[in-house]
Amino acid sequence: MKILHVLRKECIATGAVLHNKDEVLEEVAKLARKSKILENVSEQEILEQLQAREALGSTGVGKGVAIPHCRLKSITDFVVGLITVPSGVDFDAIDAGKVKLIVFIIAPEAESNRHLRLLSFISQMLLTPKAPDRILAAQTPEEAYDSCVQARDTEISDTEGGARSLIHVFVQSEDIFREIIQILTGIESSSLVVVGSENAGIYLSKLPLFASFWTDEPSDFGRIIIAVIDRKLSNETVRRIESVAGDLGKGSGVLVTVQDIAYSAGSLAT
Repeated sequence: MKILHVLRKECIATGAVLHNKDEVLEEVAKLARKSKILENVSEQEILEQLQAREALGSTGVGKGVAIPHCRLKSITDFVVGLITVPSGVDFDAIDAGKVKLIVFIIAPEAESNRHLRLLSFISQMLLTPKAPDRILAAQTPEEAYDSCVQARDTEISDTEGGARSLIHVFVQSEDIFREIIQILTGIESSSLVVVGSENAGIYLSKLPLFASFWTDEPSDFGRIIIAVIDRKLSNETVRRIESVAGDLGKGSGVLVTVQDIAYSAGSLAT
């Protein structure tokens, strides 16, 4: 699946004038309804499901971007659309800023895993520097479509692979951890788990012999992300991790290991 396969041209609006979150969700429901995939679903049903999702927490992810989404039992394919609001609109975003770019997803209820990967993929795409600016600069829906597709026209994997790799990501920064877990969620994996860990400095600083190495209390944040992915995606996965963590060969706080797997079977729920 690629973004161009689920982004519906008829569900794109540029230069909209909207004043609050309620108006945004109403416009999303109206726009989504233009897709033939949703021709048997009422605007009201779409709106109610979007509102129910927002009640769990705002989908305004910051930096002027919101990704409202919901799932419906009655559809079998995805509907993705977008709205640009040049003047911005209040959306209860996590950074309290106004939202100018809204990309929405209406997903089949039975496709939770694909929905999760698509959501992660779009989130990473829109938080890539300059990508939202290119989309916001579009004057027509056609230009917005082209800008969105060109921003990151890569495969969103949703098929079973052959040979697999085991990836461990050791992270000592909570902010970077959040970004990396989103990246790995967007990549096809048969398992993805997070293990809590403690940095050795916490223990070493309490030993008299090593106490002088720390003037402040060592950070106690530590996580290990373990994922099994298609081996062909290993290099791309490391590249995406470096896009948020920086050059792994030069920095500190993130360690990535990749091992080929001789045998794997089964999967874990996300």
